[in-house]
Amino acid sequence: MTVTPQTNTDLGSIAEALQAHDDFIICGHVSPDGDCLGSQLGLAAALKGLGKRVTCLLAKDEPIDERLVFLPGAPELVPASSFDGRARTFVGVDVPTRERIGEAAAALRDGCELAITVDHHAVDTTMSDLVYVDPAAASTTMLVWELADLLGADRAGDVALCCYTGLVTDTGRFQYQNTDAAAMRAASEMVEAGADPASVSRAIFQNRTLPSVRLEGVAVERMAFGAGGAYAMSWLVAEDFAAVGAVKADAEPIIDALRSVAGVRVACMLREQGDVVRGSLRAKDDTDVAAIARSFGGGGHVAAAGFTLSCTMDEARRLVDETIGATFAADEGACRA
Repeated sequence: MTVTPQTNTDLGSIAEALQAHDDFIICGHVSPDGDCLGSQLGLAAALKGLGKRVTCLLAKDEPIDERLVFLPGAPELVPASSFDGRARTFVGVDVPTRERIGEAAAALRDGCELAITVDHHAVDTTMSDLVYVDPAAASTTMLVWELADLLGADRAGDVALCCYTGLVTDTGRFQYQNTDAAAMRAASEMVEAGADPASVSRAIFQNRTLPSVRLEGVAVERMAFGAGGAYAMSWLVAEDFAAVGAVKADAEPIIDALRSVAGVRVACMLREQGDVVRGSLRAKDDTDVAAIARSFGGGGHVAAAGFTLSCTMDEARRLVDETIGATFAADEGACRA
């Protein structure tokens, strides 16, 4: 456990606060991944099992990744823009700031009696009354798993499945640097409680659309390298998606192909999205890609981070190339010193 300075409570106290309330809104970040949705739906299942009333919001009114629709409760997700109730207790999971909850910020602001954050993203600000952020946790669902136990909820079935999904996705099938003994112990507990690793793997990792595979071919073909092959970068524009009939979610797995190349320490995938460029970063070693993302106004984890640039794709490629190149040059200089 390595909580941030912004953390002002513990999971036991959060469990007590949840037990004392009955109406909940649970929200994650925009463009939710497996950990975000797993945290929302896992906590919702635990609270509903205790007789609580829960609504899970989508921070932005857009379809979730089709590979995650199997999660229990996914069909009941409500776009925040369509929510007209009152958020007596607002719980933000896997999301550290008001900016990242998108259209759900109104629910957090209007009539909210208590706001709670449970997360593993380290940032310098908070948006809640009760804050628990542990960057050492491999996934936010690991914290939700512990929280459900402290609540006295039945963790078998839906809670275990949702929490395992978040853990297996945020550790990259237990391949990333955040895979530690605690993560493996939690995974074992989740499997014992009913999570089926094989079915989760089939749903998420063996269920890509044909357009996604074709889009990966485009990205791999134009992959460029820097720092003597230490980092790889590729990019996709709107025309690439249209050419193969792909949607935004189809691009999510592609960065793993860049990361898998021998000798590559850092991978960067750029994707045109409207009038901005979204960037994703992954590291295979101890390079802090979150620091790179923060230089562009983004953030994330040491080994996985993201950012958004308001510029053309050509400008984005130049900026990212210069920044990552400078990072490796500084590391080499420090080693020589």
